Amino acid sequence: MGYGNQSLIYLKGGVLENRPEFDSKATDKRRKNFRIMLSRYLSSPIPEMKVQIILGDETFTTQTDEYGYFSAWVEPKQNLEPGWHSVNYTIDDEDHKTYRAEGEFLIVGEKAEFGTISDIDDTILVSHATQFIKKFRLIMTKNAKTRLPFEGVAEFYNELKAQENPFFYVSSSEWNLYEFLQDFFRVRNIPKGPFLLQEYKSGLRDLLFTGGGSHQHKQDKIKRLMTLFPKLKFILIGDSGQRDTEIYRQALHEFPDRILAVYIRKIGKKDDFDQKTSQEFEEKGVPLLLLESTEEAAIHAKKMGFVKV
Repeated sequence: MGYGNQSLIYLKGGVLENRPEFDSKATDKRRKNFRIMLSRYLSSPIPEMKVQIILGDETFTTQTDEYGYFSAWVEPKQNLEPGWHSVNYTIDDEDHKTYRAEGEFLIVGEKAEFGTISDIDDTILVSHATQFIKKFRLIMTKNAKTRLPFEGVAEFYNELKAQENPFFYVSSSEWNLYEFLQDFFRVRNIPKGPFLLQEYKSGLRDLLFTGGGSHQHKQDKIKRLMTLFPKLKFILIGDSGQRDTEIYRQALHEFPDRILAVYIRKIGKKDDFDQKTSQEFEEKGVPLLLLESTEEAAIHAKKMGFVKV
């Protein structure tokens, strides 16, 4: 899922081989879930592959990188209405056989009151990201139909999404998990929105440490969103397990008038921010809340008028 304004669109995709179809069911056994998750990290990327992007009657060309992924900024001639639009991709292999895939992208319109940028692991999806054994057991034995969201997330996010308010999901999960996340969000009725993930990884070791590494990419992608939608203010939602408060603090300093509130879910005993951090947000007039439950965020959002009662 791409995103953009009415003059500039960001599109991303990948070209992989040995990539099986992932059709998970709630009744799937652990062995099947294990096999499917493993296969997500053992597919082979195809680098330097020419990709045609077909948008209406316009065609654009890009190329995959060393990981088999492409990123393209597209400037369409046509004026696109706010909402979701389809886009088609084609590639030709060495035997001149053509492969096609359909994607979609979101155009954010001027009627949006604000946008929401949310983390995923341990913010929406119960992941135990700071506890290796628990995290690995969940990843390898459950699937999109059996993993659980935190209580109240779907209801709260749908309230924030009222009218044309867009959602963007910035996560340290890798692109390998795109289909899993897409399926999970659909099953749990969590608002549809573009995923902004870490780069594709390949191999068993990367699977073992999924979601790890530097989280700086989150800051880079938040900056991209703030820049692409210069008139849009944002609510930022994260958790205390993966430096979300520090990342949102950097965004506060870079875009001081663009953040309406920051909600941080408390994971375990980790408070994630000290008095100095709280004071910085207070001086900017931005509420920073450390929360035990989604309900607390919903109550605050109604009080602030982000959610219409």
